[in-house]
Amino acid sequence: MRVFVTGATGFIGTALVPELIHAGHQVLGLTRSDAGAQSLIAAGAEVHHGTLEDPESLRRGAAEADGVIHCAFDHDFSNFVANCDKDRRAIEALGAALVGSNRPLVITSGTGMGSRAHGQPATEDVFNTDHPNPRIASELAGAAVLASGVNLSVVRLPQVHDTVKQGLITPLIAVTREKGISAYLGDGSNRWPAAHISDVARLYRLALEKREPGARYHAVDEEGVSARDIAEALGRGLKIPVVSLSAEEAPAHFGWLAMFIGMDFPASSAWTREVLGWHPTGPGLITDLENMKY
Repeated sequence: MRVFVTGATGFIGTALVPELIHAGHQVLGLTRSDAGAQSLIAAGAEVHHGTLEDPESLRRGAAEADGVIHCAFDHDFSNFVANCDKDRRAIEALGAALVGSNRPLVITSGTGMGSRAHGQPATEDVFNTDHPNPRIASELAGAAVLASGVNLSVVRLPQVHDTVKQGLITPLIAVTREKGISAYLGDGSNRWPAAHISDVARLYRLALEKREPGARYHAVDEEGVSARDIAEALGRGLKIPVVSLSAEEAPAHFGWLAMFIGMDFPASSAWTREVLGWHPTGPGLITDLENMKY
């Protein structure tokens, strides 16, 4: 299959491109820069110049492919709402090129969209359309594209990690360095799901090859790693004290991360593992935090 990949030079994309190529697929990777083009060529992929802000470039890329994986996202959280809306427009543009073709489109969301209630493990059969996270725009757009006749499925991400990046924990590390303490809220029992980047890349490929319209997959290895365990791992790595803060202290300490830091959002991947035969083999989140170079 010739696969158009958005975000091909990003964190997930740089693992996904070789995963696809090693499985026998051809990759057409989106990039906005010459440096990105060179990295794609070095990985054995073809280059498609364009940006998320240019819907026509996305439509052209999708039109040239047998399938599309959309894993690009602008992670500037100071403009989070606007970036979620930009993702909505990107999904609509990609879908417009695939209507009626049965060519698969795999988009990206977060595991929280499958949560019925606070603290209950998110599951693939749930789509909480009232979820307060602005990222809901991605799945709402996906649902509309699916209804228009596109073979669309969703990969929902947890904290995706290796020893260099770890989702929201990467900016948390920056805050921890700045403040000189590694903090969690209350008793730190709230949980974040996680998966290693290699396992996530393999799941995207399996989802693409499955071609199941409307399916939602959870790229979850660990259902929930406690905030306290994460804070303690960072404290050991940075050799700084680990402390508990109150909810009232969170905004001043964590900044924009305060909206996420106390959330308890475990997630299950039982259905995903069963239908795709996906069995994560990468290291756990705490192992990667222990082995990173601080």
